[in-house]
Amino acid sequence: MGMDWRASARRLADEVVRPESRWWKPIASTPRHLFVPRWWERSAGGRVVGDGAADPGAWLATAYANDTVVTRIGPLHADHADPGTVASRGIPTSSATLPELVVTMYRHAMLADGCATLVTTGSGYGTALACARLGSELVTSVDVDPYLVKAAAARLDAIGLRPRTAVHDLTLAPLPGLYDRIVSTVSVRPVPAAWLEALRPGGRLVTTITGTGLILAADKAPDGGARGHIAYDGASFMAARHGDDHDGPAPSDAVWEAADGDGESVTTSRYPLLYVPDSWAVRSMLELQAPGIEHRRRRGGHSVWMAHPDGSWARAQAAGSGMTPTVHQGGPRRLWDVLEAIRDRLNTAGELPVYGARVTITPDGETTLSRGRWSAVL
Repeated sequence: MGMDWRASARRLADEVVRPESRWWKPIASTPRHLFVPRWWERSAGGRVVGDGAADPGAWLATAYANDTVVTRIGPLHADHADPGTVASRGIPTSSATLPELVVTMYRHAMLADGCATLVTTGSGYGTALACARLGSELVTSVDVDPYLVKAAAARLDAIGLRPRTAVHDLTLAPLPGLYDRIVSTVSVRPVPAAWLEALRPGGRLVTTITGTGLILAADKAPDGGARGHIAYDGASFMAARHGDDHDGPAPSDAVWEAADGDGESVTTSRYPLLYVPDSWAVRSMLELQAPGIEHRRRRGGHSVWMAHPDGSWARAQAAGSGMTPTVHQGGPRRLWDVLEAIRDRLNTAGELPVYGARVTITPDGETTLSRGRWSAVL
């Protein structure tokens, strides 16, 4: 394409790993820009399409930054959006994951020479790194989205990489083969039983738990389940989807509207205002105890909102930074009270038990996290 990308790829490799790492060469030799010819970049009104062919400088800067590059918002891929299109609503549904995080997931998987490995497709960049490390013949790349698989396969082929590809819902059996490693850069909850069926004895799976910052690594056990742990480092990925868009339940507009009212409960918090997504440990613990809460805040203000599809909501408003907020709550559950109990535990113990927790997965996929006297079933 006439673009001098190699120096940028080498700088990216230097940023992500040390020169002696086995991952340095795959990062330094993979033309990441080919996997993100168009992307969604942040703008004042939401996200706007970036076009590499129209702006090669921005293309290089975007592709070779150690950042996630969003390629799909809701059902609309940047490849199919008209120039100048602004996506003001919708959440990301596909991306090229930041290289450092791809390598982190592969390191937790302990990829070794000869490992037959299943990965998730997305843009195809993570697949390219796996192929460069293991050889294309050992890599299978799957995605629920036919276009993503088709586009990634063509872009991989253009640089001489030909892994097996398949359009498949990763959560459903049977998966297209048997594997020594399964590495998912989409999040799941719980671990799909299909993975356990497709994992060879002693094989390892690595994924993240939906709605949390928790990396789960587990090895196939003789009983057909798996045993493992939650890593001490964190990561967050888009949730696995089963169609054109994320199809899970969400709080209705009526719940968000109610969250601006007085509610049935008005209290003063014991702690300064917290926007939960800013604290991965708190967010992860809350999601395990009360999955499905969505969070909003007012930029530049001192108000946060929580809402759940069951109609529960909470609004906390503080007079200033570091001050304790007044909390309004409504609906069938008191969401802020659940959050306060987690903060009580953090304040008392100095940490939360989610990171470093033991993981036990039954053959049918029931996943239990435990640490000391604490446990949670996904």
